[in-house]
Amino acid sequence: MDDNMKPMPAVEQEYARATGMAPAPNGTAPAARASQRDLYNPMAFIHPDNERRLPAFGGEFQPGLYKSVEARKFANPAPLGLSAFALTTFVLSAVNLGVRGVNVPNIAVPLALGYGGLVQLLAGMWEMAVGNTFGATALSSYGGFWIAYGVLLTPNWNILGEGGPYTAEGAAPGMGDSALGFFLTGWFIFTTILLLCTLRSTVMFFMLFFTLDLAFLMLACGAFAEADGHMEASHKLHQAGGGFGMVAAFLAWYNAFAGIADSSNSFFLIPVFHFPWSEKGREDRIAAKTERENA
Repeated sequence: MDDNMKPMPAVEQEYARATGMAPAPNGTAPAARASQRDLYNPMAFIHPDNERRLPAFGGEFQPGLYKSVEARKFANPAPLGLSAFALTTFVLSAVNLGVRGVNVPNIAVPLALGYGGLVQLLAGMWEMAVGNTFGATALSSYGGFWIAYGVLLTPNWNILGEGGPYTAEGAAPGMGDSALGFFLTGWFIFTTILLLCTLRSTVMFFMLFFTLDLAFLMLACGAFAEADGHMEASHKLHQAGGGFGMVAAFLAWYNAFAGIADSSNSFFLIPVFHFPWSEKGREDRIAAKTERENA
């Protein structure tokens, strides 16, 4: 019997219904049906071509591309990545603010290398597996940021410390602070790019990147001010960066909770506040208008 005339297995029929490749009336498979490899790949049902676009949701680190997988084999990795980012940012921001007189950031090294670095990087890789390009890019990149920052603060590497390359004979005064400013400026630029991708998402998701962007900007300016010898201005800018970083940490936790909490584990859900110009915002306005007209 011709392979194209064999009855379609149940799993293929399910895939055909999901993708619009319906079988013939007699149950035979279409000639151009998907390969067995694709059908039994656990990612085969993630984003069929006819899947409806949905609005953004910070709990899944999704700025408004495609709807999340309804019957996936993967858990949502975004809350893990957001939580790793939030805790590490919280601790470093507390140091930048000088809370309880703590102004040495080395306590952030184990968090930066382990939780904010490695765990967040893994969450970014899992975002890639579930098809979320934005989440994969953001979480993996910030995981890399924390690993790099942890290396900067590790005494054995001595990148910025006394006796290091930026304090060697012949090095210009403030060169290390200027180099740190370049490092932070690059992350400010990258965060601005991500911020622009959240303008049609939710208020809480947008505010996370907005406050983080300001934190990087303040810290970069503080590093440049210290390089130029303006110590008082540098101190104030570092405190401002710590303040914005603290707000960003709590916003990351907020979005993480929005992604974890549902009717099965929480007595309440928190709002994410869709922008009026977002798809969800337009749907809400249309629904409200229809309700008023029918009243």
